[in-house]
Amino acid sequence: MNNVGILTFHCADNYGALLQAYGLKCYLEKQGTGGEIVCYEPFFMTGRHWWIPYVPIGNIVRRLGWSLYGWRANVKKGTLFFQKRANMKKFRKRYLIKKGQRKLYFTYQLRRLPYEYYIVGSDQIWNPDITCGLKKAYFGAFYNRNKRKVIAYGASLGRASLSEEYDKEFSELLTYVDAVSVREKSAITYIKQFYTGEILEVPDPVFLLEKKEWQRIEKLPEQEGYIVVCAVEKNRKLYDYAKDLAKSRGLSIIEITSGTEIAEESIGMDYTAGPSEVLGYIHKADYIITSSFHMIAFSIIYQKKFAAFQYNHAGERISNILRDYGMEDRLYQENREMRIDDEIDWSRVEEQIKKNVSLAKDFLWKHVGC
Repeated sequence: MNNVGILTFHCADNYGALLQAYGLKCYLEKQGTGGEIVCYEPFFMTGRHWWIPYVPIGNIVRRLGWSLYGWRANVKKGTLFFQKRANMKKFRKRYLIKKGQRKLYFTYQLRRLPYEYYIVGSDQIWNPDITCGLKKAYFGAFYNRNKRKVIAYGASLGRASLSEEYDKEFSELLTYVDAVSVREKSAITYIKQFYTGEILEVPDPVFLLEKKEWQRIEKLPEQEGYIVVCAVEKNRKLYDYAKDLAKSRGLSIIEITSGTEIAEESIGMDYTAGPSEVLGYIHKADYIITSSFHMIAFSIIYQKKFAAFQYNHAGERISNILRDYGMEDRLYQENREMRIDDEIDWSRVEEQIKKNVSLAKDFLWKHVGC
């Protein structure tokens, strides 16, 4: 019986969420410890990806507004919506979930699980905007007589701190966590207000695997000569920069998204791409223009020429990953020329990745024996 259960966002139809879950699971297996994804799929996480989205945020008017907006976008996609869902499900079934695992929808169902060790994370498990409020499951705050230890690996707030309204609840939930590591160094100061133990910065799980390991699960596209665009939210400067670059280089543009967005005019969108397809697009891309954390991470892993754009709600995540790898010049700024073709010292970046992974390995060895 596997003794380590992983509570993360594996159920989200989001390529970054699925790939980080795969990264951690695969790494633990490689180290001989093993780890199973807990099949916890609450409606507040899965509902946003339904044909008529369910997003339990705010009052009834706001909820209906979100549902109507998402439904209209899905209708425009037509059958492509269902193709994407199928690609996400295929990846989840093939690489993440063990055959026969029972789906759990509510926190109380976690009390019957057999695991002694629980790893919560990575991804934005402590971001109430993502989880529709702070959720007990992602702190290991549930009764289970088999549970011995809860380890937060690469937990993210999505920003440097939470608003004051969450301080008391956050402090109480942290008492259930036995070891804390975070993805963004900027969040450590905030968490230290409520947690007396050591807090370590560790890399996102996608960095725990090498490029050749990711290539084993990618699906290469037929297209050649293109720029990948991935915008977390609509960003005029990002699109204009991508269009100018494509025109000057004689390349086409392929946009990929995990959200409900409709393609920018004059840009081709692949509405159907799952995690394997996204990795394939990255592999063959000439350039990557993005405001996505995980797209930046894979641009680094695949050693691609890229430009990063911050976005309104969580720009700290973008700054943090670029700072970690000495790539601040990849961040687009209006008052500075973006020199996307400048050579990157990838050997230096690889050394930094190795150092970060070594810290992660020590942390996991200490707390789950891998």
